[in-house]
Amino acid sequence: MNLAEVIRTIPDYPKPGIMFRDITTLLTDARGFRRAVDELVQPLAGAKIDKVAGIEARGFILGGAIAHQLSVGFVPIRKKGKLPHETIAESYELEYGVDEVEIHVDAVNAGERILLVDDLIATGGTAGAAIRLLERAGATIVLCAFVVDLPDLGGADKLRAMGKQVTSLIAFDGE
Repeated sequence: MNLAEVIRTIPDYPKPGIMFRDITTLLTDARGFRRAVDELVQPLAGAKIDKVAGIEARGFILGGAIAHQLSVGFVPIRKKGKLPHETIAESYELEYGVDEVEIHVDAVNAGERILLVDDLIATGGTAGAAIRLLERAGATIVLCAFVVDLPDLGGADKLRAMGKQVTSLIAFDGE
Protein backbone atom coordinates (compact mmCIF):
# COMPACT_ATOMS: atom_id res chain seq x y z
CA MET A 1 0.00 0.00 0.00
CA ASN A 2 1.29 3.43 -0.96
CA LEU A 3 0.12 5.80 1.78
CA ALA A 4 0.52 8.83 -0.49
CA GLU A 5 -2.21 7.40 -2.72
CA VAL A 6 -4.64 7.28 0.22
CA ILE A 7 -4.18 10.99 1.01
CA ARG A 8 -6.52 13.34 -0.83
CA THR A 9 -5.03 16.44 -2.45
CA ILE A 10 -7.28 19.49 -2.68
CA PRO A 11 -5.95 22.14 -5.06
CA ASP A 12 -6.23 25.84 -4.21
CA TYR A 13 -7.28 25.31 -0.57
CA PRO A 14 -7.37 27.34 1.60
CA LYS A 15 -6.16 29.81 -1.01
CA PRO A 16 -5.03 29.72 -4.67
CA GLY A 17 -1.72 27.96 -5.26
CA ILE A 18 -1.92 25.73 -2.18
CA MET A 19 -2.14 21.95 -2.60
CA PHE A 20 -3.84 20.90 0.65
CA ARG A 21 -2.90 17.39 1.81
CA ASP A 22 -6.01 16.00 3.52
CA ILE A 23 -5.28 12.96 5.68
CA THR A 24 -8.95 12.37 6.55
CA THR A 25 -9.05 9.89 3.66
CA LEU A 26 -6.15 8.03 5.27
CA LEU A 27 -7.98 8.00 8.61
CA THR A 28 -11.11 6.48 7.05
CA ASP A 29 -9.10 3.71 5.37
CA ALA A 30 -8.66 1.02 8.05
CA ARG A 31 -5.56 -0.54 6.49
CA GLY A 32 -3.98 2.83 5.72
CA PHE A 33 -4.65 4.21 9.21
CA ARG A 34 -3.23 1.08 10.87
CA ARG A 35 -0.17 1.15 8.63
CA ALA A 36 0.46 4.84 9.32
CA VAL A 37 0.27 4.28 13.10
CA ASP A 38 2.54 1.22 12.87
CA GLU A 39 5.09 3.10 10.78
CA LEU A 40 5.07 6.11 13.12
CA VAL A 41 5.70 3.80 16.10
CA GLN A 42 8.42 1.72 14.37
CA PRO A 43 11.34 4.18 14.88
CA LEU A 44 10.70 3.96 18.62
CA ALA A 45 11.47 0.25 18.91
CA GLY A 46 13.43 -0.13 22.15
CA ALA A 47 13.10 3.55 23.10
CA LYS A 48 11.61 4.62 26.41
CA ILE A 49 8.61 6.90 25.85
CA ASP A 50 6.55 8.22 28.77
CA LYS A 51 3.85 10.08 26.83
CA VAL A 52 2.71 11.01 23.36
CA ALA A 53 1.85 14.67 22.72
CA GLY A 54 -0.45 15.44 19.81
CA ILE A 55 -1.07 18.82 18.20
CA GLU A 56 -4.68 19.87 17.66
CA ALA A 57 -6.61 18.42 15.89
CA ARG A 58 -5.46 15.59 13.63
CA GLY A 59 -2.48 15.05 15.91
CA PHE A 60 -5.02 14.04 18.57
CA ILE A 61 -6.30 11.20 16.39
CA LEU A 62 -2.87 9.91 15.44
CA GLY A 63 -1.34 10.57 18.85
CA GLY A 64 -4.16 8.83 20.69
CA ALA A 65 -3.78 5.72 18.55
CA ILE A 66 0.00 5.74 18.99
CA ALA A 67 -0.27 6.27 22.76
CA HIS A 68 -2.63 3.31 22.93
CA GLN A 69 -0.22 1.16 20.94
CA LEU A 70 2.70 2.18 23.18
CA SER A 71 0.61 1.85 26.38
CA VAL A 72 1.50 5.39 27.49
CA GLY A 73 -0.45 8.55 28.30
CA PHE A 74 -1.52 11.22 25.84
CA VAL A 75 -1.03 15.01 26.13
CA PRO A 76 -3.26 17.26 24.01
CA ILE A 77 -1.60 20.42 22.72
CA ARG A 78 -4.44 22.84 22.09
CA LYS A 79 -5.01 26.30 20.72
CA LYS A 80 -5.34 29.04 23.31
CA GLY A 81 -8.46 28.99 25.48
CA LYS A 82 -9.56 25.40 24.82
CA LEU A 83 -8.26 23.66 27.95
CA PRO A 84 -10.33 23.90 31.15
CA HIS A 85 -7.59 23.79 33.80
CA GLU A 86 -4.56 26.00 34.50
CA THR A 87 -2.28 26.08 31.47
CA ILE A 88 1.09 27.19 30.20
CA ALA A 89 1.31 28.64 26.71
CA GLU A 90 3.79 29.26 23.93
CA SER A 91 3.27 31.70 21.07
CA TYR A 92 4.35 31.37 17.46
CA GLU A 93 4.28 33.51 14.36
CA LEU A 94 1.62 33.15 11.70
CA GLU A 95 1.67 34.68 8.25
CA TYR A 96 -0.49 37.54 9.56
CA GLY A 97 -0.13 37.61 13.33
CA VAL A 98 0.60 35.45 16.34
CA ASP A 99 -1.13 32.40 17.81
CA GLU A 100 -0.60 30.31 20.94
CA VAL A 101 -0.68 26.65 21.93
CA GLU A 102 -1.25 25.42 25.47
CA ILE A 103 -0.98 22.38 27.70
CA HIS A 104 -2.22 21.86 31.23
CA VAL A 105 0.40 22.74 33.84
CA ASP A 106 0.31 19.14 35.10
CA ALA A 107 0.34 17.43 31.68
CA VAL A 108 3.99 16.39 31.83
CA ASN A 109 6.49 15.86 34.61
CA ALA A 110 10.12 16.94 34.57
CA GLY A 111 12.26 14.40 32.76
CA GLU A 112 9.44 12.66 30.91
CA ARG A 113 10.33 11.46 27.43
CA ILE A 114 7.83 12.62 24.82
CA LEU A 115 6.93 11.65 21.27
CA LEU A 116 5.46 14.69 19.48
CA VAL A 117 2.93 13.81 16.76
CA ASP A 118 1.00 15.70 14.10
CA ASP A 119 -0.41 14.95 10.69
CA LEU A 120 1.79 17.33 8.71
CA ILE A 121 4.94 19.43 9.03
CA ALA A 122 4.96 22.52 6.81
CA THR A 123 6.74 25.65 8.09
CA GLY A 124 7.30 24.21 11.57
CA GLY A 125 5.75 27.11 13.47
CA THR A 126 3.21 25.13 15.49
CA ALA A 127 5.53 22.15 16.04
CA GLY A 128 8.35 24.45 17.14
CA ALA A 129 6.04 26.13 19.65
CA ALA A 130 4.89 22.72 20.91
CA ILE A 131 8.51 21.66 21.44
CA ARG A 132 9.35 24.85 23.34
CA LEU A 133 6.22 24.45 25.44
CA LEU A 134 6.91 20.83 26.37
CA GLU A 135 10.54 21.58 27.15
CA ARG A 136 9.56 24.53 29.37
CA ALA A 137 7.38 22.03 31.26
CA GLY A 138 10.49 19.87 31.80
CA ALA A 139 9.96 17.19 29.14
CA THR A 140 12.51 15.77 26.72
CA ILE A 141 11.38 15.40 23.11
CA VAL A 142 12.58 12.01 21.87
CA LEU A 143 11.11 12.21 18.36
CA CYS A 144 8.87 14.45 16.26
CA ALA A 145 6.74 12.25 13.97
CA PHE A 146 4.52 13.34 11.09
CA VAL A 147 2.58 11.53 8.39
CA VAL A 148 3.32 14.19 5.76
CA ASP A 149 6.33 16.46 5.27
CA LEU A 150 6.29 19.40 2.88
CA PRO A 151 10.10 19.74 2.69
CA ASP A 152 10.09 22.83 0.46
CA LEU A 153 8.52 24.79 3.34
CA GLY A 154 11.43 23.91 5.65
CA GLY A 155 9.61 22.94 8.84
CA ALA A 156 11.38 19.64 9.42
CA ASP A 157 14.74 21.34 8.89
CA LYS A 158 13.79 24.00 11.46
CA LEU A 159 13.04 21.28 14.01
CA ARG A 160 16.33 19.53 13.21
CA ALA A 161 18.10 22.88 13.71
CA MET A 162 16.54 22.85 17.20
CA GLY A 163 18.37 19.54 17.75
CA LYS A 164 15.28 17.34 17.30
CA GLN A 165 14.98 14.04 15.50
CA VAL A 166 12.23 14.25 12.87
CA THR A 167 10.54 11.48 10.94
CA SER A 168 7.75 11.51 8.37
CA LEU A 169 6.11 8.81 6.28
CA ILE A 170 5.52 10.77 3.08
CA ALA A 171 7.17 13.82 1.51
CA PHE A 172 5.34 15.91 -1.06
CA ASP A 173 7.96 18.02 -2.84
CA GLY A 174 7.14 21.29 -4.54
CA GLU A 175 4.37 22.24 -2.13
